[in-house]
Amino acid sequence: MFTERLKSLRKEAGLTQKDIALHFKTSPQSYAQWEKGLRSPSKESLEKLANFFNVSTDYLLGNSDIKNPEDELSNVEILFRKTSKNMTSEQKEVFQRELLEFMEIRRKAFEEDKK
Repeated sequence: MFTERLKSLRKEAGLTQKDIALHFKTSPQSYAQWEKGLRSPSKESLEKLANFFNVSTDYLLGNSDIKNPEDELSNVEILFRKTSKNMTSEQKEVFQRELLEFMEIRRKAFEEDKK
């Protein structure tokens, strides 16, 4: 799965194997071996490839069909994750419950405004 996805992403970007090899400061032969499945990139190289193509390592490895999970999240979900990062589990639960209550109140207010 990795080899197909790597090749597909490269072609989607309109790049040659040589282009990618130059960017990652490796030989075109080494990169070609990754696409052919003869060699596997290091964990560090895998992460760099994922960042370069703006996909997750899970997508590259075939563990997920979602190229970039962040793209699948709404702005509200991303904001919640960033804001609650250093909270305890209990604090996150309270925060989430309060946010949902607030959003429900606002939704009802918008419905009233339409009337």
